[in-house]
Amino acid sequence: MLNIKLQVSGSNNQTPRTNTQAPSTKHQAPGTRYQAPKTKHQKPSTNNQAPTTKHQQPSTNNQTMRPFALSIAGFDPSAGAGLLADVKTMEASGVYGLGVCTALTVQNDVAFERVSWVAAATIRDQIRVLFTRFRVDFVKFGLFESLPQLLELVGWLKGQNPRLQLVWDPVLKATAGYEFHRSADRELLRALCAEMALLTPNRPEMLRLWPAESAERAAEVVSGFCPVLLKGGHDDGELATDVLFASGRRHEFSTPRLPHGEKHGSGCVLSAAVLAQLAQGQSLVDACRVGKAYTTEFLASNETLLGYHSRGLSPS
Repeated sequence: MLNIKLQVSGSNNQTPRTNTQAPSTKHQAPGTRYQAPKTKHQKPSTNNQAPTTKHQQPSTNNQTMRPFALSIAGFDPSAGAGLLADVKTMEASGVYGLGVCTALTVQNDVAFERVSWVAAATIRDQIRVLFTRFRVDFVKFGLFESLPQLLELVGWLKGQNPRLQLVWDPVLKATAGYEFHRSADRELLRALCAEMALLTPNRPEMLRLWPAESAERAAEVVSGFCPVLLKGGHDDGELATDVLFASGRRHEFSTPRLPHGEKHGSGCVLSAAVLAQLAQGQSLVDACRVGKAYTTEFLASNETLLGYHSRGLSPS
């Protein structure tokens, strides 16, 4: 069990397996033992019913149905970051992850070549067909072509479902160095954050979004618009500490810094893990704590840049 140190304090004047085998391609016929049909004639049922044309949800076999959560993000072929990483994280965390693609990237864990953006109308069509079939109350945003486009989509989404809880992981720069957004207009950022249940920037992203004397000061200010989970992976020191600024309070989540803890897409994993916990009814503080624990397990899973996803951790 991970030892996560949680500290809560008030803030002064704060605004708030490896042996893989390919599947056999040889078709296997069903059992060959012949059974003659019974000779006793059966009277057909008189209760003839036409099959329903309405799709039915699959049988749960006495299992609790998982909640749905949606990631709206970019496609990374290496599956380390973006949409695929989000869905893997949510699945491992006990949530059925749905995905909508905003961008097709040409990248791996160490190199980024280019991006092709998905049209806004196509993004909405992907969401619409999911919303007509599944109840989705929790959504995460990742890579977007522009912040004004994101704000427009947020308004459209809230019109479809005013209950939506939105988590924004602001992808401003790829791990391999490609920059998507250099800065953000403050009024635009304020309008976006006002619609969010949580913002999850790392320290450099926080300073790009809201320039200030420190990332923590910027997070304090922006937490007046929405809660901010400031990720501490870019810090030095023996501990890796994430800080949640919410409702004028400061909550710290610390774990020992790992010697080989750098992973492609770790920020995507954290925000998706938090979203999964929120979708299962956890409080924001507990969701951030369990999300931090899940991400630490992910970072410690191997010494490469592509982490492995394990079973989700319980909030207890």
